Amino acid sequence: MSYQQSAMMKKTGALLLAGAVLATGFGSPAPSAAAAASTTVPAGKTAAATAGKAPATAAAFVKAMEEAATLAGVPFSMHTPMGTTVKRKDAAKALQQWLKLEPATETFKDVPDDADYAGAVSALNQAGLMKGYTESLFLPNAVLTENDVAVLKDRIYDYIKPFVLEEATITEIQAAMTQGKITSKELVQKYLDRIEKYDDQGVSLKAVLTLNPEALNIAEALDEERATKGARGPLHGIPVLVKDNFDTNDMPTTAGCLCLKDSVPSTDAEQVKRLKDAGAIILGKTNLHEFAFGITTSSSLGGQTLNPYALDHYPGGSSGGTGAAIAANFAAAGLGTDTGGSIRIPSSFNSLVGIRPTIGLSSRDGIIPLALTQDVGGPMARTVSDAAIMLDATVGYDKKDSATAYSVGRIPSSYTDYLDVNGLKGARIGVATELIPSTKAEEKEVADVINHAVAELEPLGATAVPIQIPNLAEINKYPSLSGYEFKFQLNDYLESLGDEAPYHSLSEIIASGQFDKSQEQSMKARDARATLDTTEYKDIVLKRTQLTRDSLLKVMADHHLDAIIYPTSTQAAGVIGEGQNSGGNNRLSPFSGFPAITVPAGFTSEGLPVGMEFLGRAFDEGTLIKLAYSYEQGTHHRQAPKFTP
Repeated sequence: MSYQQSAMMKKTGALLLAGAVLATGFGSPAPSAAAAASTTVPAGKTAAATAGKAPATAAAFVKAMEEAATLAGVPFSMHTPMGTTVKRKDAAKALQQWLKLEPATETFKDVPDDADYAGAVSALNQAGLMKGYTESLFLPNAVLTENDVAVLKDRIYDYIKPFVLEEATITEIQAAMTQGKITSKELVQKYLDRIEKYDDQGVSLKAVLTLNPEALNIAEALDEERATKGARGPLHGIPVLVKDNFDTNDMPTTAGCLCLKDSVPSTDAEQVKRLKDAGAIILGKTNLHEFAFGITTSSSLGGQTLNPYALDHYPGGSSGGTGAAIAANFAAAGLGTDTGGSIRIPSSFNSLVGIRPTIGLSSRDGIIPLALTQDVGGPMARTVSDAAIMLDATVGYDKKDSATAYSVGRIPSSYTDYLDVNGLKGARIGVATELIPSTKAEEKEVADVINHAVAELEPLGATAVPIQIPNLAEINKYPSLSGYEFKFQLNDYLESLGDEAPYHSLSEIIASGQFDKSQEQSMKARDARATLDTTEYKDIVLKRTQLTRDSLLKVMADHHLDAIIYPTSTQAAGVIGEGQNSGGNNRLSPFSGFPAITVPAGFTSEGLPVGMEFLGRAFDEGTLIKLAYSYEQGTHHRQAPKFTP
């Protein structure tokens, strides 16, 4: 489809181009045509002060548009506007003719309905290329300045450049669909093609367990909805992948286990339902470490998932399938779950952004549990902005998960409001020096990356404050509750499946032999636990949580901190077959219930990704997103894996 044809398709949703559009005009009110024609430098002003504010010539305007077309690789044809300089109304007419934009009906008070340029002005405004200087005024006779032409050139280039799937953000994909460069159905097919090329064959990552057989039909229906009603929001028509411990009523939900290979729940997990309601397409389900027991992502149903950055290395876990898939551009974004580190570790190992939300921010209903005291589900994405968009769609109160009652009144209108490139300016960031070990060779590589990342904070406006977390040794002595709660909560989940449940207890699953035999001892040990009504268990739930929360809040208050940072994992991805160690850094978030976000911090000398984790106060995801986004935009450490170009 040509960009000329594409432009003719856009009827609604043009305002979704917010990422490429300023609120009004070109950033500052234009002078009148007469004033703009003057190049005299006012007394007391230097030429530098007025640089770019001089009127642009018609020749310069045409040349700039031709350069934009050349960069985008599209044809260019434009009649030179009348006169030496270019009025805004004439620029609008010339651009509408070149881009073949369909006239719109929006009007400005200073643009008469019967003016020969009215349709062009409205078309350019709706496309986000030339906005009004206020909501009601366009200033059609104002002359374009050199600055205006430079801004317009960038906008035109963004508008006409071909859509490139790899590394495309949700905002970029949404803009491309709004412009008609690609449909949701075409987008789904492109992702399916990549999965076939790199997951089913070729490097064979083994990241995806199940594909949604209705994905193309769902996408087609969403395309029709967009054309008739407009987009529901930023996730309309966007394909996402979810870890295969989230219930889906149209695909099996297996936890990676052969024992559940044919288990199709009757309802969606709450977070899946909310994604669907937002217009997202559940493209498929991803492999995981079976029942989320470990951090290497191997299962009896899906085998061993590979790391797309180093095929002989682990992808992290337990959400390693989502991590590898999103890193390899198999979908726009994904969902993982995190009991001890299972969103953040694979995000770190795959150069992704992963958010472990505050316990109670998002519903756990319909997630096969590992330990509900610690379990959360959350987004995994290639950018902070994409993770924020996914978080927006999945948070909020759910009567089926009473923990979410704590979130009421504590959720902002949108987490994307925190996407501030200057978010680190004035911030105080605690550097947990004890969590940056370097005694082993494999740890030193990570420590070097993190120490460099800490040094990057100051130029971005933050103050890095070395800290010691109180009671850290005592906190780390406590175990995860997955060894305590799993049996009882899995049995409850199996009961919720009703008569269609393939098994009704962990004991039955063990007796079947239909599971990863490497986990047999762990499963038997969990099955042997008779009750949770023990002093040991209650002490962990109460004392561990209180100690961790108090210690973190005290050090943050004492040092006036906005967040604490440390390496997400003390070691990078390990070689498959040689084991994997991540250290204990990932415990602070689940033990406290506080939120954490990991963001790409760089690579080891072997090209293995390293993540840096930001930890914050309860329900303060917005601050973490602001800090992580500022760091991401100031460093741009993420790189796509070379094995899945």
